Amino acid sequence: MNGRVIAERYELSNLIGRGGMGQVWMGYDQRLDRRVAVKLLRPDRMAGADEAEEMRRRFVRECRVTAQVDHPGLVTVHDAGSDDEDLYLVMQHIKGADLSDHLAEHDPYPWEWAVSVAAQLCAALSAVHTVPIVHRDLKPRNVMVREDGSVIVLDLGIATVLDTDTTRLTHTGSPIGSPAYMAPEQAMGGAVGPYTDLYALGVVLHELLSGEVPFQASTALGVLHQHLYEPPLPVRQLRPEVPGPLEALVLRLLTKDPQDRPADAQEVYQALAPLLPGRGSAPNTGSYAGSYADSSTGSYGSSYAGSLPGAPAGPGPYPQAHGPLDPSRPFLRPHAPWPDRSATAPEPAAPPMPSAPPAARPAPAVLGIAEAIDEVKRLLDDGRLTQAVDILGGILPAAAAEHGERSPVVRTLRKQYAATLLDDGQYRRALPELRRLADEHAAESGPAAARQSLQFRYEAAQCLEQLGDAAAALAEYRAVIPYFEQYAATDPGLPLEARSRVGALLHAMGAYHEAYDTQMRLLGDAERLYGPYHPMAVDLRRVLDRQRQVHGGA
Repeated sequence: MNGRVIAERYELSNLIGRGGMGQVWMGYDQRLDRRVAVKLLRPDRMAGADEAEEMRRRFVRECRVTAQVDHPGLVTVHDAGSDDEDLYLVMQHIKGADLSDHLAEHDPYPWEWAVSVAAQLCAALSAVHTVPIVHRDLKPRNVMVREDGSVIVLDLGIATVLDTDTTRLTHTGSPIGSPAYMAPEQAMGGAVGPYTDLYALGVVLHELLSGEVPFQASTALGVLHQHLYEPPLPVRQLRPEVPGPLEALVLRLLTKDPQDRPADAQEVYQALAPLLPGRGSAPNTGSYAGSYADSSTGSYGSSYAGSLPGAPAGPGPYPQAHGPLDPSRPFLRPHAPWPDRSATAPEPAAPPMPSAPPAARPAPAVLGIAEAIDEVKRLLDDGRLTQAVDILGGILPAAAAEHGERSPVVRTLRKQYAATLLDDGQYRRALPELRRLADEHAAESGPAAARQSLQFRYEAAQCLEQLGDAAAALAEYRAVIPYFEQYAATDPGLPLEARSRVGALLHAMGAYHEAYDTQMRLLGDAERLYGPYHPMAVDLRRVLDRQRQVHGGA
């Protein structure tokens, strides 16, 4: 594998990480002459042929959605695609240590550092949830601490690509995901939302403060059972010096019912803010043993001895003025430059200038309506949804002015706009468009208009679910199901799909017994309609079996 070139551009150099779902390599971008990290996934090794193809489609979509997020706390994705049998994701190469190693080498972890890490994670999660995206696999191995103390979140969207049902088992019998960090609703196959990542953040914060995750058992099912039924040990019983408000925040994040957790990452940040080190205050002092990323190999975990700022100097791979990988530094000295490193590290050579881009297409503002519609069709055929959304949003006002708001042309454009927003994962923007279309069709007469209005309401419920508003989504799904039943003769799958979302949302809201009853009835109907080997029936049996095992105390 060493020396392999991906997509005729990215040369693999050293293996720097390996997991059940793939490998991470340090490599070189031959075109821009820079180090990169390349993650390789093999769908055919994780699923059957049909599921592997679905995974490839989902991979493309998730990469497109996650590329919308621009935040310094998230690793930058440079490229994505497929090469032979592999899916590849090309990311910036980060120098530093992953949070798991950083924790292991600083025992006990200063609680001020834990607060600083959590605050930076809140900033990144807030940006992620605004899109909205749910990370689904937040854990120390997916967090890097850089040389300047800033924290970077990795693997955004990867858990979604691997499997939308986190209760599904791989061929080895291990659950996809990380049971130690799974929220109860995620572990039981319920709907996930921003509240799911907040629970994982609580697990990470508990681990940083106490040195261990709150729930441990000899089996994955045993861990999931504890997530569902056992309270976490308050961290002050293990670390009395931890401030009381910080312990209270951890317990709120780890509540079983998502509705009892903080409303969002911003609320968590506000709770952490009074505990952050003050700007310009003296940092902690004391000895440490840290880890760093060897710039020549990209490998992590090489140990070195040194000291925190203010302690006696010691040897290290970087100038001692840099100190350790201190996650409180961004709060102590925001945007402070590093000392001059020219004496110890040469400036990297400037990358070659890229070749001139092809002639730009006309901006949406100067396209005529017919011309813009043709351009949108071309973009949709090429899978370039974000650009199509921008053009559709730009021509709608002109089309309404020329043809009238209620004209067939504008109605068609609005439907395409809403559908493309939905496909592109822009749920926050899609929701008002879908509601408007639902109301307009409901005001019209005829069965076709009524059916279309219901479909728009169903898609609006999907947006609410993705935005983390479980209660509103549940109410909307339940409202449309009786009407969907009227169309069961011609489209029997429609009410079943809505009922499956009701079951998942009930789990997300902690109504486990009601969810179980809902899914049991759904399983019987799915088997009668599709047969026992249909994917819906197979998935339902798997989820129900997992619920019986966990609730039974396995």
